Amino acid sequence: MKKVKYLVIGAGISGLTFANYAKGDYLIIEKEDEVGGYCRTIKRNGYVWDYAGHFFHFNTEEFKKNFLEKMPKEDIIYNDKVTKILYKGKFIDFPFQTNIHQLEKEEFIDCLYDLFNKEEKDKYDNFLDMLYGKFGKSIVEKFLKPYNEKLYATDLTNLDVDAMGRFFPYADKEAIINNMKKSEVNSYNASFLYPKNGAASFIKVLYDNLDKEKVLLNTKVVKIDTKKKVVTLSNDEEIEYEYLINTMPLNHFLELLGTNKKLLDEMSYNKVLVFNLGFDKASPLCTKEHWLYIPSKECNFYRCGFYNNILKEKKLSMYIEIGYGKDDKITDKEIDKQLKLTLENLEKEGIIDKSMKLVDHSTIIMDPAYVHIETKTTKKIDKLKEDFAKDNIYTIGRYGAWIYNCMEDSMLKAKELAKDIK
Repeated sequence: MKKVKYLVIGAGISGLTFANYAKGDYLIIEKEDEVGGYCRTIKRNGYVWDYAGHFFHFNTEEFKKNFLEKMPKEDIIYNDKVTKILYKGKFIDFPFQTNIHQLEKEEFIDCLYDLFNKEEKDKYDNFLDMLYGKFGKSIVEKFLKPYNEKLYATDLTNLDVDAMGRFFPYADKEAIINNMKKSEVNSYNASFLYPKNGAASFIKVLYDNLDKEKVLLNTKVVKIDTKKKVVTLSNDEEIEYEYLINTMPLNHFLELLGTNKKLLDEMSYNKVLVFNLGFDKASPLCTKEHWLYIPSKECNFYRCGFYNNILKEKKLSMYIEIGYGKDDKITDKEIDKQLKLTLENLEKEGIIDKSMKLVDHSTIIMDPAYVHIETKTTKKIDKLKEDFAKDNIYTIGRYGAWIYNCMEDSMLKAKELAKDIK
């Protein structure tokens, strides 16, 4: 039986980063035929599509330097973010709550009135309760509630107050009023960089640092014996480990262990159906926008992004995101229905017109996509992680840790774990 110090499940950004810092005696098991997880890229017929929108906002100089020094300078494109909300046929700057002055006069007055008469509380019961308390009825019901219901595909009262953490664009009355005179972008991702060959270019840098013989592709973990510290693979090979580093989604990991059934039922998340679309000409409407938010329930997708505007190319190349609940089935019939509906809505909103031809497209199902942060469940998961650590089992990454974070956060945690164990 083969023995290894660090057995890593999953060759996504967290697993690859851990191996980069752990070095030495590691083995990565990856069920797909390529590394990257959700951070993969499809290049076809002149289009560059990621598995979903991935944009890099490096604040860690070490990571930024590691990537950029190993890539040709001309392959990196720098952008100041241009994002809009498509609201009733007009563009409103994002975030909605700091740009209500761009609404029609009557709606602006409604938002402003409710903002100044909102009922704040010392403690909020849930995410929706917090939204009403912070922003008032009109801002919530015009954008924040419908958009987030489409995104998370759940009742917002099910989510924790801090479900989005630092990624939620909070704003007080003073900031909202000041923004009417001088618009400022204060989000964590006000600028970003993107490789011409897609997000997989960054994954390649991590992968190229590793010993390829220590990365098993097209291989699944089918059984884990935590007492004997032995993992059985889909090729019938057994691996004995000292440390088990899991980066697969925590719900799938628990299913594999066959434990914590009650917690597994309790864990909530959404799925996202992603369409990557390539057209034969440019959008008549979206000439510079990087992505749009669409709150209207009449439109099937909640967000769409424009690779051609990011890459400064002419032909429309875009992604579409559609949210589903945890138990929803995304069948081939459903995919066909949603693609037809997507094209209809793109034309209805003016993003494409009848003269444009869909040249190519790809479909991706993210399952899970966004985890639903719930206080009671989070406490149980934190306790589970503590128990795992006693047996040298660590579950990391956005899905392995079951948290809401960005790619850089996942890399930092993976690096920290590798250093701590060593």
